[in-house]
Amino acid sequence: MRTARVSFGGAIHEAIEYGGQLQLKDGRIVEEKDVIWLTPIVPRTVFALGLNYADHAAELAFDAPSEPLVFLKGPNTFIGHQAYTRRPADVTYMHYECELAVVIGKTARHVKKEDAYSFIKGYSVANDYAIRDYLENYYRPNLRVKNRDTCTPFGPWLVDADDVSDPMNLQLTTHVNGKLVQQGTTADMIFDIPELIAYLSSFMTLSENDVIMTGTPKGSVNTSVGDVVVTEIEGIGRLVNTIIGDEAFPNR
Repeated sequence: MRTARVSFGGAIHEAIEYGGQLQLKDGRIVEEKDVIWLTPIVPRTVFALGLNYADHAAELAFDAPSEPLVFLKGPNTFIGHQAYTRRPADVTYMHYECELAVVIGKTARHVKKEDAYSFIKGYSVANDYAIRDYLENYYRPNLRVKNRDTCTPFGPWLVDADDVSDPMNLQLTTHVNGKLVQQGTTADMIFDIPELIAYLSSFMTLSENDVIMTGTPKGSVNTSVGDVVVTEIEGIGRLVNTIIGDEAFPNR
């Protein structure tokens, strides 16, 4: 099943796909264009992976990490499908990053790799924009690189874990203004999903609606104001986002 959270008629609703439309939990059928898409869950603790695809590490001329390179993301970075991401006027390099998002479904501590999938609620798509101008180095992404408001579109759907037969064999693509600019597969992760859950739960407790953003393959390039960026993962969803500039914000 694919579920979403949307705003419609002044209220927040859970919804499911319904023949190209949305069925709200109260039974009403509405058009996708008539809702405001929210993130499919309210994210709790969010873990983001750096350099978790060998081709992306090579693209940046870095050695692949010997253990997961993890940093945290704040809640104000997240926005929904069809929303707008602000591009600061003073930056030169703002790159999209198509990522598989793994949503934890129950409390997890000291999880064995062979048991890891049983702790997953579902999967979604994230676009974790990186502002490279603010980077100290690729092993130390500081707060401004990955924690700007509106810089992480997330959604539109949460796909039940049971409906994804092999999350480690999914195609990822990014299109900018209709042009294919990034293509990869989750099979190329350095640290796969069970390894990441086992690693994180070895020293901290994971809880329901924690999110693991699993990294991006090669092909990240700069975006400009006005660009429409579509990040898509096979069987999970198609996430649309538009870049806007500082001039859209009166208190910039």
